[in-house]
Amino acid sequence: MHILAIAVHPDDETLGCGGTLLKHRAAGDELHWLVATQATEPQWPADVVQAKRLEVDRVAAAYGMKQVYRLGLSSTTLDSMPRTEIIETVRRVVAEVRPEVVYLIHGGDAHTDHHVIFEASLAVLKSFYMRKFGVRQIAAYETLSSTEAAPPLLSRAFIPNLYVDITPHVEQKLAIMDLYRSELQPPPLPRCADSLRALARYRGAAIGVEYAEAFMLMREIA
Repeated sequence: MHILAIAVHPDDETLGCGGTLLKHRAAGDELHWLVATQATEPQWPADVVQAKRLEVDRVAAAYGMKQVYRLGLSSTTLDSMPRTEIIETVRRVVAEVRPEVVYLIHGGDAHTDHHVIFEASLAVLKSFYMRKFGVRQIAAYETLSSTEAAPPLLSRAFIPNLYVDITPHVEQKLAIMDLYRSELQPPPLPRCADSLRALARYRGAAIGVEYAEAFMLMREIA
C-alpha cells in the first residue's frame, strides 16, 4: 500500500502522524512525503537553511521514505501565492504516488500556511477524483503548537473520529522528532518530547491503549 504524508513544514508529519507512519512501515507499506515549504534566505541565515535541509534528509532516512517531494515554497507566504499553482503542484505529486491513504494537516490550524495546503489538497482530492488517483482514505492530523492554538470556533475545531494505536512506535516517533534540532522546544512548550508523549497518552486513553494518534477522517471510499 502506498501512503502519502502531506506536511506544510518539516516536522508537521512527525508531530501529527509519525507513529502512524512507522506503523505503516512495519506493515510493509510504502511511505511518500510531500513537504510544501522550506526555510529560505533572508528570512533565515544560510547556515540555518542548510541545517534544516539536512534535518529533512535525516528524517526521511529514519522513516525509510520511498520518495520525498520538496515543493520548495517559502514559509509563511502561501496565502499570497496563486492558489491554482499550489493545487496543480499537489496534483502532480498525488498523480505520481497514487496513494491509497493520504495524511494531511488539519485545516483549522492557527498557521495560515496550513489552511492553504489543506484546501489545495482537498481540491485535488474531491470525492469524485479519489478513484482516479487511487485514493480511498484521507485523514487530517493535529499538529501541536498549531492545532490547539486555533481560535475557539466550532467550524475550525479538531474533532477526532479516527484513532491509531501507536504504542509500539511511540519511542521511535520521539527519537525522530529529536532529529529536528532547529524545531525542538524546551518543556513545557508544545514541540518537546514531554508534550508529544502526553498527547499520545491522552489520545490512547480515548481508545483504551497506552499511546495513540488521533485524526479527523475527511473522506473515505469503501
